[in-house]
Amino acid sequence: MHAFLILSSVLSASSVLKITFTLFMASKPMLVLGMMSGTSADGIDSALVKISGAPPNLKIKFLDHAKQNFPPQIRKEILRVAEQHPLAPGEFSQFHARLGQLYAEAALNACKKLKIPPHKIDLIGNHGQTIFHQGRPVNFLGAKTASTLQIGDGSTIAALTGITTISDFRPADLALGGQGAPLVPYVDYLLWRDKKLGRVALNIGGIANLTVIPANAKPSDVFAFDTGPGNMLIDALVQHFTHGRRRYDKNAQLASQGKLIPQLLQTLLKDPYLRQRPPKSSGREYFGATYIKKILPLGHRLQAEPNDLIRTVTIFTALSIVDALNRFVLSRTKIHQLIVSGGGANNPLLMAQLTALLAPTNAPTLPPFSVAARDIVLSSPPEKTKPHIEIFASDQFRIPADAKEALAFAVLAYETFHQRPSNLPSATGASAPAILGKISYAPPR
Repeated sequence: MHAFLILSSVLSASSVLKITFTLFMASKPMLVLGMMSGTSADGIDSALVKISGAPPNLKIKFLDHAKQNFPPQIRKEILRVAEQHPLAPGEFSQFHARLGQLYAEAALNACKKLKIPPHKIDLIGNHGQTIFHQGRPVNFLGAKTASTLQIGDGSTIAALTGITTISDFRPADLALGGQGAPLVPYVDYLLWRDKKLGRVALNIGGIANLTVIPANAKPSDVFAFDTGPGNMLIDALVQHFTHGRRRYDKNAQLASQGKLIPQLLQTLLKDPYLRQRPPKSSGREYFGATYIKKILPLGHRLQAEPNDLIRTVTIFTALSIVDALNRFVLSRTKIHQLIVSGGGANNPLLMAQLTALLAPTNAPTLPPFSVAARDIVLSSPPEKTKPHIEIFASDQFRIPADAKEALAFAVLAYETFHQRPSNLPSATGASAPAILGKISYAPPR
């Protein structure tokens, strides 16, 4: 009897300690380093974020960011593997570990640049490098199967940095019948929800994706999907025609020297992906090398110059985004503002085309783009039928366009660390909320 009472007392004390620790953990602000390398594989973006509280009172403060390019040999191998070229199991294992080393190096370099000791970072949230994504189930070895693969070993990152790391976010959503993408809408909702304004958060990375947040939205009101290519086709053509000397079309210099090929544009706009209803996600498997191999002979047949093709796919990228808004968004909800992030936000031709088709002519929200009028498709709707959506860069909300996705994975990691779900089933198609990612604990100090 006495033994039972003593044990009960111990358990009670333990429970009190656990509750106290939980409350402390929930209330103490955390410094989280979010890390992102997208489908363009141009490098690793890191964002330092101070986070505290819990939804709906989660406090997110962006502090600073850093970028580290992949070594050319690493980037070449990432793109080769992502294009589904063979990789032996041993090579894959080595590549997974090697990328873990690179992410750890990028994290430590970010700490050095941002002048913060690594031991003051509470958590790393690393998206990893996507090398395969099949969001919709397909027949595989006798069963319908969906899968996704992001590499960069979390245990390696945790060991080399001394910082607990959360990685491999997408499979948990897939396991519940979702597409594993997009995951950023949870963060978009926390950042951009407004009682009176309907907003769309548009990220133009390798793939373009958007999050729709109606005015005064609940989480279940939010929906999101990949619209199609972002920078992927533009970057691929630039690298092809410059034989790798350029990675992207800086300031749309090449596109602005070309002319639009209307026949090619119309062919691209007939792509069946654009008509596929959300939820939907895409990647390099669809809009990668195989897609470029279709564009090049079409361009040759139409006697297009290299810059003509670059300009045409830039316009196609903008029009595919506008098509997605018109087809799947504006008929469902009123949108007042479009907030743009990702590398595409730095492409003046892409942004000017979006502005021409969506924004009122006197919209003061964006800085003027140095793009000639001839560079814009003239088939934009008359002023009275335009959606009249104000267009902002996320920088205007103090979140740099190049850091927004890294910030998002800092927030997702924070939620996982606190054992809270952070997918939005209305965005991914999952049957239930999911706690995302896998935790690799830092070695004991």
